[in-house]
Amino acid sequence: MDQRLSLVTLVVADLGATRRFYLDGLGWESFVDVTDEVLMLQVGPHLLLSLWDEAAALEEIGPVVRGGTPPVTLAHNVGDPAQVDAVLDDARRAGAPTIGDATERDWGGYSGYFTDPDGFVWEVAYAPGPVGELVVP
Repeated sequence: MDQRLSLVTLVVADLGATRRFYLDGLGWESFVDVTDEVLMLQVGPHLLLSLWDEAAALEEIGPVVRGGTPPVTLAHNVGDPAQVDAVLDDARRAGAPTIGDATERDWGGYSGYFTDPDGFVWEVAYAPGPVGELVVP
């Protein structure tokens, strides 16, 4: 089996609010957009972020548990610290419910966090060295 991740799927409570946040607020573009069902965004070569309406997901995967902070974070890496601050400003303007100011980290980088309308945590990071070289286009 190839070592690969093709799709990250997040089950969302209100696909309309999610669509407004990612498309209208952050300015991302849809790859697939099926009203009341799913919104897919191409987030890298051969990689999609799928935002799946909870009612549609229920039929296929069963009940979804909500509450607390999901035990996963997503990351958006950029080429320098100023870009971290710019992306956090974009998230703030898009209406992100929670924004953590960026700070220098013990691991040598610079990062901050925001949440989307469903509470999924996004890290915005500048990571100098091999990780940053691999993940930043």
